[in-house]
Amino acid sequence: MRDHYLAAAAMTLIVLCGTIYSAAKDNPATQLQIEPSPGSRAKTPSAPPRELIVTVLDNGEVQGTLGKQVRSTADENMGRMVDIIVDRTGQVRAAIIDFGGFLGVGSRKIAVAWNALRFSPNANKVEHIALELTRDEVRAAPEYKEDKPVVVLGASGSLELLPLQ
Repeated sequence: MRDHYLAAAAMTLIVLCGTIYSAAKDNPATQLQIEPSPGSRAKTPSAPPRELIVTVLDNGEVQGTLGKQVRSTADENMGRMVDIIVDRTGQVRAAIIDFGGFLGVGSRKIAVAWNALRFSPNANKVEHIALELTRDEVRAAPEYKEDKPVVVLGASGSLELLPLQ
């Protein structure tokens, strides 16, 4: 008999919780409001939520760049793109190419101007990026090092110094 009362009490509790949840979900005024604790840094939103804008990009029209093979216009292997440098306004200024070496040994990171790169259309499924510089021009460029001023090799083989961010 005792088990019967326990089962009935459990069923009543389940139904009651479901009713409360359903009522709170349907009526925003009854929903639980979570307030930040006095010591937390959470801020109460002052502006109404904004509408999100979504853009759908066709997979055939775009491609990722990091890790892609970079080749010269003479079809020489120049290495792989390993990073992208942007300025304070968010404009892409340079790509970092892991150049030379074999299996990561003896390679150097070189910053090349973004406008020196050519991206092939995906129609022929080519998975590399063309660089308008020769291997000798890239070989002569100074190495890119994090936390140092960035020396960017331009499309004409010229060097440009980007300030530290």
